Amino acid sequence: MAKKKKAPSGNTICQNKKARHEFLIEDKFEAGLVLTGWEVKSLREGRAQLVESYVNIHKGEAWLVGAHFTPLKTACTHVVADPTRQRKLLLNHRELVKIISAINAKGLTCVPLALYWKGNHIKCEIALAKGKKQHDKRAADKDKDWALQKQRLMSAR
Repeated sequence: MAKKKKAPSGNTICQNKKARHEFLIEDKFEAGLVLTGWEVKSLREGRAQLVESYVNIHKGEAWLVGAHFTPLKTACTHVVADPTRQRKLLLNHRELVKIISAINAKGLTCVPLALYWKGNHIKCEIALAKGKKQHDKRAADKDKDWALQKQRLMSAR
């Protein structure tokens, strides 16, 4: 029996809210990141964005593309920092095979959802997702608005 993975804890660095709006999330994975020193320092300050990022599979490896880590002025004086470089994601072979087969067979895409701390390590929550149609997005917005109105009505009583 497979263990259910927990959602990122309170140590969240950043989230990709746009991905949750644009895609239906099918399956989630937790991946490690290969980072340089200045990137870790900027993540400690919370200077990261996942808005336009995605996961690319190349030669059997997963890469985080388009994530923007803003370099600190004091952290990298002698290093030329590239804030949007591709960063390698660390996954098990089984997880990689599952992601690659889902992308090829079902036409799903792989998107990052969040960056968070797990102990001393930075983890990236990635998900296999399917794109929403425009009417699905509208229905989700209506449901969200109705839930908010219900909450307001119940608290007013």
